[in-house]
Amino acid sequence: MTTRTATLHRATSETDVTVTLTLSGSGTAKISTGIGFLDHLLTSLARHARLDLELHCVGDVHVDDHHTAEDCALVLGAALDQALGDRRGIVRFGWAHAPLDEALCRAVVDLSGRPFAAVDLGLGREAIGQLACENVGHFLRSFAVASRSCFHVTTLAGENDHHKAEAAFKALALALRQACAVDGSGAVPSTKGVLS
Repeated sequence: MTTRTATLHRATSETDVTVTLTLSGSGTAKISTGIGFLDHLLTSLARHARLDLELHCVGDVHVDDHHTAEDCALVLGAALDQALGDRRGIVRFGWAHAPLDEALCRAVVDLSGRPFAAVDLGLGREAIGQLACENVGHFLRSFAVASRSCFHVTTLAGENDHHKAEAAFKALALALRQACAVDGSGAVPSTKGVLS
């Protein structure tokens, strides 16, 4: 079992992102992306997944929110992958439903080592705050790919896009909390003997 902590830095001409992630944490978050609603979603993810997460990004938000949202997801995903190590001794699978008033979302996670994402949030607005609604789903897909995980995140009910997006991140958080948990076996949870 690794220390279940990772610190990564990624700098490009579009963004400069630093992430420190601890899997067996208390849900403490220090988030600064320059996009208020993205900060809100990531704080919720950390809190409900019981991850300790520090994420700081300086991005070209004068262009738009895409590069910041995408690159934060990529670095966070890579940090999750690194913190999981060889994924020995983890539960691997997680699933959860999360309501937020009229909204209900489901997330199912497999920390399989094989990246895939199916995301259907049913968002109708152009943006929530300064975050384009298309980039909420794009964040989740990028996070799945970079973490080498399989995410299925679906809105089952809802009218308010803020509620739907936040419920999706809360459901994902609860599913990740379950999947990242240590089961005490010390074994790789795969008939192949590896998760890659």
